Amino acid sequence: MLSRVAESIYWMNRYIERAENVARFIDANFHMILDLPRGASEQWQPLVNTTGDHEVFAERYGSASRDKVIEFLAFDRENPNSILSCLRAARENARSVREYISSEMWQQLNTFYLTVNDAARDSHSMDLPHQFFVDIMMSSHLFVGVTESTMSHGEGWHFGRVGRMIERADKTSRILDVKYYILLPSVDYIGTPFDSILWGALLRSASAFEMYLKRHGRIDPEKIADFLLLDTKFPRAIHSCLNTAEISMRNITGQPRGTFCNRADRTLGKLLADMDYTTIEDVLDTGLHEYLDQLQSRLNQLGGAINDTFFTLRPVAPTGEGRAE
Repeated sequence: MLSRVAESIYWMNRYIERAENVARFIDANFHMILDLPRGASEQWQPLVNTTGDHEVFAERYGSASRDKVIEFLAFDRENPNSILSCLRAARENARSVREYISSEMWQQLNTFYLTVNDAARDSHSMDLPHQFFVDIMMSSHLFVGVTESTMSHGEGWHFGRVGRMIERADKTSRILDVKYYILLPSVDYIGTPFDSILWGALLRSASAFEMYLKRHGRIDPEKIADFLLLDTKFPRAIHSCLNTAEISMRNITGQPRGTFCNRADRTLGKLLADMDYTTIEDVLDTGLHEYLDQLQSRLNQLGGAINDTFFTLRPVAPTGEGRAE
């Protein structure tokens, strides 16, 4: 497969996953605000911090309010991580590889983009914000389902799945980190029912609330961290995402687990091997924030290794013609 085709499919999936995650952050925040006690301050700045765009937001918008944050994260065309910008980038990547993806994939992505683009121009699009963001999440799920059902599961499909899993792992780590350090409005809430509301909002951000309760039965911060970090069965847990990414990576490179043939292979294998033998006690001994910060750096390194290994153009080695004897 041509590197430009693999790169377009990889980023198409990453951008759609990113748009979905931004939508679920915002929607979970609406739920949390409704559940907090009267008089509690609304928490909008943490959503900007989750995407890592807080400096750009502060420069352009100043203080964080509901309307400013939603505009920045959902519709701002100059913010490359807004929902609209992500879908526009995903659509352009899809357009460049139309012959490699199914017509159903293109139709779903095009409809998805046009829906959000129309909402950006409609002053009433936020009259029912919960429904709007749920529709975005469902459109993303529909795209993934259409891809699973209509695209051949060859190299292109595996590159797309690697991109989606890395993006999902990164966003799960960020929402967990933001809750631990920023989301809590007051230290007075720790250990109270309001603390449970906030941890519940975090679980909903990852669509993990029901699955977590089925496993553990009650809200417990240590068990939540364990579930979102190290669970191998929940599909949005970081460990599960990396397991799935490695399966696709092995299909791309043809290498069995425990071996590697390039830097991307090795970087992902080392990261997954570390998680295979990590316990939540190890994480807490290191410090949850410190562990997540290191993990995000390693995920960024993995993305760079994939780019350098598979997508970066290299000069052609000279042939022997014309060489002096």
